[in-house]
Amino acid sequence: MAVTIQDKSAGTIGNTPTATNESHPGAIKSGYVQDIEGLALKNDDFRRVLYTAKNCQLVLMALKSKEEIGAEVHKLDQFFRVEEGTGEAVLNGVRTPIHAGFAVLVPAGVNHNIINTGNVPLKLYTLYAPPNHRDGVVNHTRADAEADNEHFDGKTTE
Repeated sequence: MAVTIQDKSAGTIGNTPTATNESHPGAIKSGYVQDIEGLALKNDDFRRVLYTAKNCQLVLMALKSKEEIGAEVHKLDQFFRVEEGTGEAVLNGVRTPIHAGFAVLVPAGVNHNIINTGNVPLKLYTLYAPPNHRDGVVNHTRADAEADNEHFDGKTTE
């Protein structure tokens, strides 16, 4: 089941209205301001690209029970923040238990995987620097993501 995530406050910072981008809720004229924890907790998609800037990209992820991202190596840096659930971060073969509140920083060239070891979805967000995926991509399942041979094409949110 796909989840549409929108927040009526996406166009405000405090009490100050901002110009919004309708195709990317939370995107403002220059940047992105949103309750990332709330969005991560509501997200049920394996991958949902929220915002793409020239040098970084914000992506929500949700891993089903016992699901994993899959071992991978990037030529870019990646940051994960866990908002809900329990799992393992595997960096160059070293396994570390993770849960809500944990951050994982993966430097370029490191073989890594995130595994949901719990019985509930592992909800997280990740930052790629530079971007790794095509802006606006939504993969509802890991199988969808694996079948979608997309990569960052140079187009940003703004």
